[in-house]
Amino acid sequence: MRRWNGWGDEAVEFALNDEALAFLAQRIGAGTAPCDASFEQACAQLPASRLPAHALLDTSAQQRLRNALGQSLPDWLRLRYGVIETAPDAVAYPENADQVRALLAYAQQHNVALIPQGGGTSVVGHLSAQAGPQPVLTVNLSRMRQLHYLDTEAQLATFDAGVFGPDLEAQLRARGYTLGHFPQSFEYSSLGGWIVTRSSGQQSLRYGRIEQLFRGGKLETPAGTLDLPTFPASAAGTDLRELVLGSEGRLGILTEATVRVTPLPAYEAFHAVYFPDWQAAETAVRLLAQAGLTLSMLRLSNPLESTTMLALAGHKRLVALLESYLSLRGCKQEKCMLMIGVRGAKRAARASLRAALEITASQGGVHIGRAMGEKWRANRFRNVYLRNAAWQHGYAIDTVETAVDWPRVSSMMHSVETAATAALASYDERVHTYTHLSHLYAQGASVYTTFVFRLAGDYQQDLARWRTLKQAVSKAIVEQGGTISHQHGVGTDHAPYLAAEKGALGISAMRALFAHFDPQQIMNPGKLLP
Repeated sequence: MRRWNGWGDEAVEFALNDEALAFLAQRIGAGTAPCDASFEQACAQLPASRLPAHALLDTSAQQRLRNALGQSLPDWLRLRYGVIETAPDAVAYPENADQVRALLAYAQQHNVALIPQGGGTSVVGHLSAQAGPQPVLTVNLSRMRQLHYLDTEAQLATFDAGVFGPDLEAQLRARGYTLGHFPQSFEYSSLGGWIVTRSSGQQSLRYGRIEQLFRGGKLETPAGTLDLPTFPASAAGTDLRELVLGSEGRLGILTEATVRVTPLPAYEAFHAVYFPDWQAAETAVRLLAQAGLTLSMLRLSNPLESTTMLALAGHKRLVALLESYLSLRGCKQEKCMLMIGVRGAKRAARASLRAALEITASQGGVHIGRAMGEKWRANRFRNVYLRNAAWQHGYAIDTVETAVDWPRVSSMMHSVETAATAALASYDERVHTYTHLSHLYAQGASVYTTFVFRLAGDYQQDLARWRTLKQAVSKAIVEQGGTISHQHGVGTDHAPYLAAEKGALGISAMRALFAHFDPQQIMNPGKLLP
């Protein structure tokens, strides 16, 4: 059973060990576990549905609550404390495009706001209903998960857009192929969700972001069906796929998507390299990103994230031995860890790895082999479960991410971390903040920062702390010239900062586009645009 007020499967635990708890207590103080509301208490807050009956609608409080929110920290606070301010009036689980069109017609007839939902993993407020007199229907696409066609000559696969990551990969792997898109939310996020939020997978260096993988599909809109045929390339005017990418449910509901797939690789490996300091590490990854090597992943942790990862690892004796070895090689207090992934034909992948290690060695990198890389691979979709464990010990975890060109990467990292520290200091609280570069490009890099801070144990106080933190780090991103989102999308949380990136003319163009496909403005209102 999936958790209703946290991340993932209720049967999966990823506990914080004693060393990790001592580390956090030393950094920000001991936490106190808050008292969570029960599922029944939360359900009891929901008012009666305002929607006319329809065969596809489920108006039960249980289903409405389970589909009311995503995975952002404000969503967690509402669920954990049982403060359910808004929720959909009903949930529908369509099984095909005909049923989606029927739901669109119903919504137009009764002036109902529609919120498309895939796996419910949004961390920026895509899924919450807006307060007001307009009734709300959440359209959950998780029953639309079929592989319709695999074209092995063109290496294209057509799926229902509601298919989750594991099911998508299983259907492809049974036929010898992979999409290669692995965001951290992989277990519960959907193909359609990846497309409409411009998702980036952990191995996008090899396979590309979702915009490189998305080749066509079908979007059901209030104005009609938008068909997106597949072409290897086209010079025929505006690429309509770009309208769907990043649209966040404002145009309509994506029901079908055709994506570029590749044969399963014969070989895959992840290796770890440590650098003596951030300057050497950043130089090395820039050289790697610009070298044109066929790597699948580069992930660079700054000094505090590198230290935190070792503290969370357990195996105290082995970690001490590693630290002693690295110290002898010049990697001490300011050491930074780089994870390098390779995937493909064995000989070519190993050749790319050797070339990458030559570049890292030129900047003082110390290669420590595959052990840490394989541990990371084993846990890469489990690490997010630490949010549950942290909450149980009285700590909240949140993140922000952006992307900038190389000259601004370090200043962005320092500005975001400094802004977070100052924001929590206003509450006389400390924050444990650390950063990694999650995706590397020849032009620049994504900058992904994590914040750990203590819970107050009160909904209003904890929400106020989050708002102060979020505003401070978002303003720092804008002031440093970064995008407000590299991979999580905009939703409601980032909408106030979008105009700084798009400009007034760009925002008005987006409004006009949404109005063209959705004249009644019933599609996911309040999201994306400020």
